[in-house]
Amino acid sequence: MKLDLKSLRFPEIESWVTEELKEPRYRAQQLIDWLFVKGVTSFREMTNLPKTLRERLEEIASITYLSVRVKRCSRDGRTIKFLYLARDGAGIETVFMRHPWGRTVCVSTQVGCRMGCRFCASGAKGLKRNLSAGEIYEQVLRTQVELGERVTHVVLMGMGEPFDNQEATFRFLENITHPAGLNIGARKITISTCGVVPGIRALAQLKRQFGLAVSLHAPRDELRSWLLPINRRYPLKELLAACWEYVEATHRRITFAYTMIAGINDGQEEARELARLLKGLLCHVNLIPFNLVNERRFRPPSPARIEAFCRILEENGIPATVRRSRGEEIEAACGQLRYRYEEEGLLTGEAEENGMGSQE
Repeated sequence: MKLDLKSLRFPEIESWVTEELKEPRYRAQQLIDWLFVKGVTSFREMTNLPKTLRERLEEIASITYLSVRVKRCSRDGRTIKFLYLARDGAGIETVFMRHPWGRTVCVSTQVGCRMGCRFCASGAKGLKRNLSAGEIYEQVLRTQVELGERVTHVVLMGMGEPFDNQEATFRFLENITHPAGLNIGARKITISTCGVVPGIRALAQLKRQFGLAVSLHAPRDELRSWLLPINRRYPLKELLAACWEYVEATHRRITFAYTMIAGINDGQEEARELARLLKGLLCHVNLIPFNLVNERRFRPPSPARIEAFCRILEENGIPATVRRSRGEEIEAACGQLRYRYEEEGLLTGEAEENGMGSQE
């Protein structure tokens, strides 16, 4: 099997080039630049490497590359969803968002998801496979190359649970922040989790300035376990303890995502319980009206009910914001990413691009 260079850490590439290939260290630096900055898809394109070295690399190593299968744009042009195709035919959804303050790419860490959150489309068909560190990195790099726009921020909020694929996720984080790579600052990268406690603690132990977003969605164990099965393994008391550890280690504020579902978790009593649960913790709550998903029969609450919930949090000293959905019409909003491409025939035939993107 050929060596997957994009899934190696940069020091590992340097060691491989100098010790295995017996090449000078600067060749490793050239290789890293071609792979992780310029985004070439073949060794033949690495024109400052000797032909003999390029031929040898072709024989023993591979370059992770994602091809664009479908590109869908929102009506306002600010949100673009890509369906990328991996070497094995797996479909990977990635979302690009233009903001006044920068350009964000939302990456997936798995094809599908096994967490089974009741309201999320990503796990509707379970986990197909983990993505490699190179496939996670390639989503950022390929999006930047395709659009010709510098990516400034990254959120790990696409398909999958990052801490269920922790080794690849941490390799990706190391490479994407490295000065020799895309050099995106840790403070501009946010990892989202449904509450995998060991992963939160491991992130805290890195003692770097990565952001943390925790999908909370309920203020008490019974309700949260029904919505998010992971809570049966890591109940709220244990989850909040890990969150406190993260804040103490990084001095960074945690974002708690709270998807609001009509008649389920949107009552005033839930708001007061949530305020008590988070009291004293350096945090911010993002209230997210439920985004419609075909497989789920939930509905979002009324705007008045959402605002009342938000007001109770703020009156109790918990900063909160109602997040306005972006990209919902192209199924690029929170909880809408999924894999279902085999049934729709999107993994075969010619690539598609359109302005609105509706395929339903």
